[in-house]
Amino acid sequence: PKGMYPKDAKPTKSVSHKSVDLRQPLPNSLANVTIPLRTQPQTAMTTDQITPEMTMGDIIDAIPAARRALFQRYHIGGCSSCAYELTDTLATVCRNKNILDINEVIKHLYTAQELDEKMQIDSQDVREWLREGRDFTFMDVRTPEERGTDQIAEAENMEFARSADYMNMDKDRMFVFGCTDGSKSIDVAAYFVGHGFKHVRVLRGGWPSWKA
Repeated sequence: PKGMYPKDAKPTKSVSHKSVDLRQPLPNSLANVTIPLRTQPQTAMTTDQITPEMTMGDIIDAIPAARRALFQRYHIGGCSSCAYELTDTLATVCRNKNILDINEVIKHLYTAQELDEKMQIDSQDVREWLREGRDFTFMDVRTPEERGTDQIAEAENMEFARSADYMNMDKDRMFVFGCTDGSKSIDVAAYFVGHGFKHVRVLRGGWPSWKA
């Protein structure tokens, strides 16, 4: 159904987070993510790179996980009463929410981004799993409208009406999610992790990287 995932496009004015629709809120933490595979080398991030005077638009550009992280922990951007303008500074947003420790907010944003990165997996690793015959679920989370005739032979399509069935699956099973560009898969992966799934991955770069 429409509305199952948040739009990828950025709003021009107010930002209000929309959760992945399995009729439950997004998870509060990605702390249970485990990393059995190698990940891409990460560039060290420090709070010096983001300042309280940066605009929310610039912060979201620098840290894509910022929207979800702010909503999950501080309920910022979750509804019309706590929405913000992309031109607002982080200091303004924190002041409006009576958040005193801005440095703690910045650290939380970096932590969320690092956890998102750790869930990424390269196409070559997934192809190796398939060649080895490893037992895992490889799933296309695009909507039927997004997918159209572009079927991924190696992946099964997420059936949106079966959300309850997915939540009842083995929490130790490995899931790999793919979408148009990887951004929607992150929201799906975060939802699964929030419901106790321990081994969740996102195809880095989405299906274009798979076809490359």
